Amino acid sequence: MEKIKVEDVRIERLNEKHSLNNFQSYEQELVDFLLEDALNNQKNRISVTYLWFLNNSKLAGYITLLSDRINLEGDLKDMFRRKGIEYHSLPALKVGRLCVDDCYLRRGLGTLMLAFAVKVANRIFNECAGCRFMVLDAKKNPKNNPIHFYKKLGFQTLKERKKGTTPMYLDLANNVKFGV
Repeated sequence: MEKIKVEDVRIERLNEKHSLNNFQSYEQELVDFLLEDALNNQKNRISVTYLWFLNNSKLAGYITLLSDRINLEGDLKDMFRRKGIEYHSLPALKVGRLCVDDCYLRRGLGTLMLAFAVKVANRIFNECAGCRFMVLDAKKNPKNNPIHFYKKLGFQTLKERKKGTTPMYLDLANNVKFGV
């Protein structure tokens, strides 16, 4: 299958006019979020959801971003202490949800969406406010373990967990994968 390139997509901020009913994912929870909660969260200034359409106008995926922080613990805390940074937490942009339509899996769209999120974080830092990290909670499921995907892109595990989600982070000041 051919990889999707950034020039193949159109990115739009979610609004009431978008038709979302044909979006399909094996992760029904992510479909339900898009259909039932994403717009309301956006109206309440909790998060922003960006829809990714292919040139044929088919909704191929979405990413939801929100403000967060990362608590400095363990090795991460020690590293920042050695740099003279004594804070208990640092600002971050969180990837709250990332989902690719089943038709477009393993074609590079998730990587493009994360690169977009890094650009948003850099824009926040360059124009508005501090933003040191990108964070997310990688959710294990029977069909897919996204931790390997995120590690390949430079994310590190914040805490090891056997069940549920695994918190991960990307230090935007030291990232070369996305050209940061």
